[in-house]
Amino acid sequence: MQSDFAKQRRQIAPRPDWEAAVKALGFDFATIDGLPYWDEGVCWRLTGAQVDALDDAAAELHAMCLDAVRDVIDTHQLGRFGITGAWAEEVQESWRRGLVADRPGGHVHGRFDLAFDGETIKLLEYNADTPTSLFEAGIVQWYWKEACHPGADQFNSLHEKLVARWADLLPGAPRAADGQRWLHGMAQVPHPEDETTVRYMLACAEEAGWRTHFLGVADIGWDDLRRRFVDLENQPITTAFKLYPWEWLAKEEFFQNLRVAATRWIEPAWKSVLSNKALLAVLWELHPEHPLLLPASFDRRALSPAKGLVRKPLLGREGANIALFDADGKQVLATDGLYGDEGYVWQERAPMAAWRDKNGDTGTAVFGVWVIGNETAGLGIREDQGLITRDSSRFVPHYFE
Repeated sequence: MQSDFAKQRRQIAPRPDWEAAVKALGFDFATIDGLPYWDEGVCWRLTGAQVDALDDAAAELHAMCLDAVRDVIDTHQLGRFGITGAWAEEVQESWRRGLVADRPGGHVHGRFDLAFDGETIKLLEYNADTPTSLFEAGIVQWYWKEACHPGADQFNSLHEKLVARWADLLPGAPRAADGQRWLHGMAQVPHPEDETTVRYMLACAEEAGWRTHFLGVADIGWDDLRRRFVDLENQPITTAFKLYPWEWLAKEEFFQNLRVAATRWIEPAWKSVLSNKALLAVLWELHPEHPLLLPASFDRRALSPAKGLVRKPLLGREGANIALFDADGKQVLATDGLYGDEGYVWQERAPMAAWRDKNGDTGTAVFGVWVIGNETAGLGIREDQGLITRDSSRFVPHYFE
């Protein structure tokens, strides 16, 4: 029997022209490897009260997370996150450099992945470094809502707040030799999802008054004479937005030049603290028994297995190398991947939104609430037929009335 909340998940007929409609928006990865990623045969009809609860939870969590970064840096805990050497120095310096009136600046986005069963909200993790699914949440599902439910609303002010955030950052940005404030957007290429996300971010920045240029990460150059990062036209990179994790950047040969060059990086290096699963254990240490948090620890023995446990690699992404354990301590599910050598954190399993469709298929949903600057800004929902959200998990739209 379905829960009352699961009944708010609706199976519907996709628009007859949905493929052409989303492609016209520049959404070129609605299908990945022959499997649906964007799925408008399903939607969630939320209530205003549920949206308010998600909004309030993300705002409170964001404030807690900023306090946690301050505590981690001030008390020299970066080693617990696997952040050492030049990377740790860059994290510390970027935090201090960005403080304005005791609040961190220079950052743009973050997404809280939340377990939500219609009432209880629990933090699963915080993706605060690489904004995957931003374009789908901000643009694609909004146009779906306008086409299919024009009289309804949606938890979605992402585009407006992105433009406003880039406008906030513009006055303090360094000028290039031509007098313009340039923003270089960087991603791995070819990679349709990452490229689309970065190009969308650049479009928001252009709307805010920036001049922009797209660049593949592999094409970042170094001018030893000017001691500057440069693009393929040998123009200095003064401000860079990257969809490339800090832990990957720290392994690049040119990382040693970051402290020398005057490039302003967005997201700043301190955001790598928030995207690290060690944050979950630190938050629980700072706020034990907080209703928005799940018990979490670096030590499995510190947690009660009664509700089951999850083991997460500190630097893991997209559901890789996660293991689930039942109340008896038996491993019931695990994913493979490239992570884990950096260490793990343990977390109590959460009450997830579970559903069953008309065909008898079952699955779970994760509710991703976006923060732009320091303001909550929107919701994206990812579904999977398993218990772990992965890169292949479907994005489904929502609305509320």
